[in-house]
Amino acid sequence: MSSRSIRRIAAATLAAGAALGAAALPASAQTSPHQAAAFRPAVVISGVQADSPGFDDRSNRSLNREWIDVTNTSRRSVNLDGWTLSDEDGHTYAFRHYRLDGRSTVRVHTGIGRDTYRDVYQDRRNYVWDNRSDTATLRNDHGRFIDDASWGRGRHHDGRGHDRNQHDRRL
Repeated sequence: MSSRSIRRIAAATLAAGAALGAAALPASAQTSPHQAAAFRPAVVISGVQADSPGFDDRSNRSLNREWIDVTNTSRRSVNLDGWTLSDEDGHTYAFRHYRLDGRSTVRVHTGIGRDTYRDVYQDRRNYVWDNRSDTATLRNDHGRFIDDASWGRGRHHDGRGHDRNQHDRRL
C-alpha cells in the first residue's frame, strides 16, 4: 500500500470518528435528575425578614432586625468576595473578604455592627427592604444572577420557582 493510500484511510477513519462523536454528543448531554441537582446554585437566599419586628424607629437595633439569610447548600466553602445583594431601588451591599463555609448561613443585617462568620452588617442608618413588596437579588462577583427572593403584592416568586408568601422563610 502506498503512503498516499494510508493517509487517505487514516483521514477517513478520523473523519468517521469525529462524526460519530458529534452524533453522540446530544445523547451524552442529557442529564439525570441527580445530575441536574448538581447544577443548581450552591448559594441561595434562604430567609428574609424585611419587616423589622416592633416599631420602625430607625434605631440600630430595629435596623439590624431587618435581614436576609444567604446559605451555601454545598459541602465546599464559597468565596463571596465581590458578590452583591441588592433591592429593587438599587441599594446594594457588597461582600468583602468573606468566605461562606459549606452548609452554612450568613445573616446580612441592615444596620451597623461588627462582622462575624455568622453575621455581616451593611452599616446603614436607613431601612433597605420594603415591608410591603420588594425583591432581594444575589449576584456573584461577575454580576451574574445567582438567586432572588420576592415578597408582597403579587410577587411571590423567586428565581428557583419557590413561592414566598411570608417575610421570614427558612428552608
